[in-house]
Amino acid sequence: MGTARNNEGMGRLSNDEVHAAGLSDWRILASTLHATFETGDFRTGADFVAGLTELAERADHHPEVRLSYPRVSVQLSSHDIGGLSERDVNLAREISALAADRGISGAPAELALLELALDTADPAGVGAFWSAVLTGTPDNVDGDDVIDPRERVPLLWLQRTDPHAAPRQRFHLDLWLGREQVEDRIVAALAAGGTVVDDSPETFTVLADPEGNKVCLCVAEGR
Repeated sequence: MGTARNNEGMGRLSNDEVHAAGLSDWRILASTLHATFETGDFRTGADFVAGLTELAERADHHPEVRLSYPRVSVQLSSHDIGGLSERDVNLAREISALAADRGISGAPAELALLELALDTADPAGVGAFWSAVLTGTPDNVDGDDVIDPRERVPLLWLQRTDPHAAPRQRFHLDLWLGREQVEDRIVAALAAGGTVVDDSPETFTVLADPEGNKVCLCVAEGR
């Protein structure tokens, strides 16, 4: 998302600077620009994506796009600078103009972004486990964040806290996988310091990180 080979618009903008650009269809969620356009039907959405693709190619700046019935969702950021730049603002403005020309409305009130936060006194100690469970490798830890580069699961923020006795866990993660993926995830999680809490059911396996925080690896077969 947002890969570009030219140097135009390379400077990182503050959130206030982006907000001042008046992009009425767009909202900043975390460090990314998001928009949803109500296309009404799949063919209109596909045609809109085709036009959007032409804009992105001309700008040499490529968003994440999701086509569904009856809407198209778009995300923009500049990964090379870790934030938002003039490239993002300019392309967002062009995409909105394309939508307006085609009678397609933005739906900023529908926008939301889910991230997960885990209180931990040892981000480094538990980060590898959660990276291994969620992404299949312990290597996707960036500071206090576990990030899936393929964006299959939400970002997990490892929020630093003081050490404390482990309370009864009030919530946990259910991660749905194909059955053929489960064993590799368990192996990766154990190698990253995790433990198996319960593997007796046929439809899920409960794992815990080094602090006792739990995740269920779930499969649909047999339910």
